[in-house]
Parts: sequence; structure tokens; C-alpha cells
Amino acid sequence: MMRLRMLALVALCLPASLATAADPAADPARDMAPTDMAPGDVAIVDFAVADPLTGEPGDALRGRSTFANRKLGNCLACHGNTDLLGEELFHGEVGPVLDGVGSRWSPGELRAIVVNSKAVFGDHTIMPAFYRITGFNRPLDTFEGQTILSAQQVEDLVAYLTTLTE
Repeated sequence: MMRLRMLALVALCLPASLATAADPAADPARDMAPTDMAPGDVAIVDFAVADPLTGEPGDALRGRSTFANRKLGNCLACHGNTDLLGEELFHGEVGPVLDGVGSRWSPGELRAIVVNSKAVFGDHTIMPAFYRITGFNRPLDTFEGQTILSAQQVEDLVAYLTTLTE
């Protein structure tokens, strides 16, 4: 029963990947600017990614949209967020509530969590790596070499998360 529940929870995080494979226009790699850091070049040091992934600053409003979008970040599938109460239904209860996360974590730490949460929290976390293209267990061929979010979407999401202060 526990295994089925875990599979169902992981499935909640997959719509972003499925949308990318079904819609070539949604492919984050297609939108990669020449100044974007490639997923394989991202270094997580002391549980943080110090440098932004793009040459353009993150936009908190776009990040808020990515956070709420069930076909992109899909963050609400696992995390509650008071900022979106009344606008979005069915906030998740699997991951921690993200109220105040901008006060608890630096932008570099938030970036590392979004890029590859397993490098920060360990292999036991079910949070997906949103900006990673290797190291997955048996990905479908259609997902091979693709990130869930683009570098700019990661930066936008980090900008939004930093606004969630206590």
C-alpha cells in the first residue's frame, strides 16, 4: 500500500515532463539561451548553486506562474503555499509548506533545491530534479536528455520563492 502511495505521489510530479515530450514548443532545451548554464555544468557546493543559471535575472511573477502551473513546476502537487490560497485548489501535503522559505534559505540554496533536490536532501526525497538530464532510473526515451524546467524558469521560480518570507 505504501509503495502504491509513493508511486501515485511521484506521478503527480510527472505532468511537466509529459507536457514537454508531447509539445516540442515546451522543450526547455529549445529555449536555452547561449548564456544559460547547461545542466551538466551546474555545481552544487555546500548545498547551494551560487551563480544564476542565466544572464537574465529571475522574474518573481513568472516564477509564481511556474509554481502554480500543473504542466510546468507543478509545485502545488506536493507543497502548500498561503500566497496561492483562494487562487489555486488542492495544495499538496507531501512536501513542506513553503511559507517563509525565502527567509530560511538563500537564493543559492533554493536554486540548488530546485535544480537537484537529491543533492541537497539525499536520495530519499521524492522531489524531482528540475534542471538535470542524467542519473535517472530508467527514464522513457522521450524524456532522455530533457530538463523539466528551463534555466530561466528555474531562475524565475527562485525569484518567486525568495518573496515567500515570514
